[in-house]
Amino acid sequence: MSKSFARGACPRLAAPMETGDGLLARLVLAGPMKLKTLAGLCTAARTHGNGTMEVSARGNLQIRGLKPDTAPLLADRVAALGIDSSDGVPVLADPLPGDPSALIDANALAIELRQVLAASRLVLAPKVSVIVDGGGRLHLDGLTADIRIRAVSATDGPRLHVALGGDGATATPLGTVAPDEACDAVSRLLAVIAAHGPEARGADALQSCGLAAFRDAVQARIEFQPLPPPRLPAVMVGTHSLEGDLYAVGIGLTFGHTQAHTLNALTEIARVHSALWARPAPDRTLLLGPFQRTKVKAIRDEARRLDFAVEAADPRRRIVACPGAPSCGSGLIASRRLAAEIADAVEFAGMGTALHVSGCAKGCAHPLPAPLTIVGTEAGCGMVHNGTSHGQPEHLVSPDEIVAEVVRLVTRETADA
Repeated sequence: MSKSFARGACPRLAAPMETGDGLLARLVLAGPMKLKTLAGLCTAARTHGNGTMEVSARGNLQIRGLKPDTAPLLADRVAALGIDSSDGVPVLADPLPGDPSALIDANALAIELRQVLAASRLVLAPKVSVIVDGGGRLHLDGLTADIRIRAVSATDGPRLHVALGGDGATATPLGTVAPDEACDAVSRLLAVIAAHGPEARGADALQSCGLAAFRDAVQARIEFQPLPPPRLPAVMVGTHSLEGDLYAVGIGLTFGHTQAHTLNALTEIARVHSALWARPAPDRTLLLGPFQRTKVKAIRDEARRLDFAVEAADPRRRIVACPGAPSCGSGLIASRRLAAEIADAVEFAGMGTALHVSGCAKGCAHPLPAPLTIVGTEAGCGMVHNGTSHGQPEHLVSPDEIVAEVVRLVTRETADA
């Protein structure tokens, strides 16, 4: 087994990361899993880890609590289950299988691209990633990547818009390529990044040599086009229509994690209601399907009973929390425990992140600003308003008083509104 990554790198199945509760392995899935495969993975998480399973903000599946002698056994079990989890360059694709609004099969292109990149043997920074967006409803505009591909309509059929760095609104546009040119174009663009060293990101290469080097790399294959128009945010939790009057249901993991036995129970309920697959999705969501219309309410009711979020407006979805102490070695506060206590005391109405609880200043769970961020420090809980966990706290509160302090702040803001 490979040596585990240093903190700050990306945990992989073959090289898990050390955390406070053992080793953490991340699976970047190439497509949906059969339900019996997910059930087998839940069993493996209990057998080889501590039973805690997570879906990350980027839609990757994580298994916690592994040990040096059990992590290779998990990898062997994943292989035996037939799970296609790439340990190469992360290529994220559409989370909704069979999305009737998609212009291309993004997952098929992502699988092809993974194969091309594996053969290229490019040496890239661990966090370099590629997004393949098929242009459907559950798009990936909210995720950042070094290279973005988005299917767009054209007179002669779909073309793929290519952009560098950022998210769907901030990436630097290059132009469009034909679908059959996409893998070669991405490989050439990643080679430009790799030429700047094994730690370079797309933004580093852009800053160093400008857009010209990237354009030169794909000049014969690309037609310049500005960024496609922005889309409304993709809401992963909820009910999503598929072809043939079938539906997928997006289930939110509370604060991004659950226990393997609970996830296995949900998997069995989905199987009883004739579902065939499961797919981790961005925003800490699990998609299940397909369901007949008459089964949707039942699966949502059962998921709610298991304490999953089944409504996009669930107040708990407005709180982002990392594992914190003791699960994370860097955590200075018990982030998820505090988040659960706050969720019981305060209901944040509306949508979007209202509160970020971070175990330390790194802010792994939510690098963006939030109306209120609670950050763990050696001296207590730092309170940052309209900023990130990297910001200077306005004041400190002890963990024992944090729930009352949040209630006080929310009550004051409501009165001032």
